Amino acid sequence: MTMTGKQLFTTLGADGKLTLEISEESFPQPTGNQVLVKMEAAPINPSDLAILTSAADFENADYSTGKVVADMPEPFLSGQKNRHGQRLPAGNEGAGEVVATGDGDMAKALMGQRVACVPGNAFSQYAIADAMMCLPLGDHSSEVGASSFVNPMTALGFVETAKMEGHDAIVHLAAASNLGQMLNKIAIEDGLKVVNVVRKQEHVDLLKGIGAKYIVNSSDDDYMKQLRSAIKETGAYLGFDPIGGGQASDNVLKAMEQVAASQMDEYSRYGSTQDKKMYMYGRLDLSPTILTPSYGLQWGISGWLLTPFLQKAGMETVVKMRTRVQQNLTTTFASHYKAKVNLEEMLTKDAITDYRQMKTGEKYLVTPWS
Repeated sequence: MTMTGKQLFTTLGADGKLTLEISEESFPQPTGNQVLVKMEAAPINPSDLAILTSAADFENADYSTGKVVADMPEPFLSGQKNRHGQRLPAGNEGAGEVVATGDGDMAKALMGQRVACVPGNAFSQYAIADAMMCLPLGDHSSEVGASSFVNPMTALGFVETAKMEGHDAIVHLAAASNLGQMLNKIAIEDGLKVVNVVRKQEHVDLLKGIGAKYIVNSSDDDYMKQLRSAIKETGAYLGFDPIGGGQASDNVLKAMEQVAASQMDEYSRYGSTQDKKMYMYGRLDLSPTILTPSYGLQWGISGWLLTPFLQKAGMETVVKMRTRVQQNLTTTFASHYKAKVNLEEMLTKDAITDYRQMKTGEKYLVTPWS
């Protein structure tokens, strides 16, 4: 049986036009261990905005019902040359009811259940998902379970990465986000020390309210002093940066080196022998990443993505992580939303210009059937 429903697509043309549009699509019968999910809720995550909005000009875009066309400036147009002309679905994760399955045992066991999933086209009324990547929600609603994969598994992934690399403390930037709050709750449970870098006093207060101990406000005049003090106290020489642009990681690496160098018995022209590493896992700031020769030679910057990490971690660890999320959906891994929009409302000027700012605590939830 073929189902039909609305689905969002994003297309970037070689002429610099980025088109977001809702269209009526057919969804085939799932096969094997696939399931067909009637999508009821899907969050707009920063990772979704890479193909949804990128750096396009939505202030001066052409808006109509269920469609918007915006201009993509250089160098972002040329930088995405490989996607020119491709009509891409969007929406990494969401939740809904399984309404059809393939003939695989794992898929059939999910029939009629409400699940969270990562289909890659969650901004849709239906989506095909892999049963292996579905999380049964039990009595929880789709709204409760909509954000139960990307942020929770990423936060747990940071903790597992730290353990794998021999660290018991980390630095986290933009730390008052939904993900950052989850990370602090996990860290308290697991005994991991987190140096939280935020930019507003209200973010400091928010994190203190959930029990975070080490919080640094980058807007304060003595930011670097605060950062050095927290790194010295915790021994945090591993960091995670969702900002990407500017000097956010540079400042952390600089502070790490200053702390490490202060503990050396003698001067070295090559800096300290302390390994210092920053993982970039997002691009909240699309400007160039600035690095300065301020941290000796024992340092590194790398990208961090959830899917490659899960492949590296192995099935036993992944199952353990998923079980932990499932058991703590309304506590450690609870998500909160500023607004709910349907597919058409998602493409209005007011909505786009708001959710693309990715402000802390102001995530949008898409409800395709409302």
